[in-house]
Amino acid sequence: MVVGVLALQGDFAEHCAICQSLDVHHIEVRTVKDLAKVDRLILPGGESTTISKLLKINGFDTAIMERVNTGMPIYGTCAGAILLATSIDNDESIETLKLLNVQIERNAYGTQLNSFHAEIEIQGVKDPIKVAFIRAPRITHIGVSVDVLASHNGDPILVKQGKILAGTFHPEVTNTTEIHKLFLEL
Repeated sequence: MVVGVLALQGDFAEHCAICQSLDVHHIEVRTVKDLAKVDRLILPGGESTTISKLLKINGFDTAIMERVNTGMPIYGTCAGAILLATSIDNDESIETLKLLNVQIERNAYGTQLNSFHAEIEIQGVKDPIKVAFIRAPRITHIGVSVDVLASHNGDPILVKQGKILAGTFHPEVTNTTEIHKLFLEL
């Protein structure tokens, strides 16, 4: 199995480090040709507007949608979750991949100064884990066939739809491997 980490912008290096710590073969995905070499893909956190534009410019938007629609597992963190959503509250400036049946709000917890860490419990994971919410989005609507795996203060923060996993937080910042392990099991 080869895990790809989209390496256009954002915290892709941290996801690569988690893959390395799990002894998982991984590559940085910088071209559509790189995407063809992977069995699953991680969309990292970063700046969702920038990543969205880079996806379109480089042809990733169509290529990723085709791969996911034919069964490739995908995991989006923070900005990656935004890009997977079917829609964004009050923001039509970003073209999402529309692969995950959720509605999401960008920067829902405030600015960079409002970032925080939290311990969360995840369905199927024995112990609570520590994660970071950095300019985090909030899932505001869950659609059909989406399972909520974790919540924080009543908000869904980790969801799964088939082979799509999305979290509004950053497990890679706290070197937490449990979410990546869930992704590898999809």
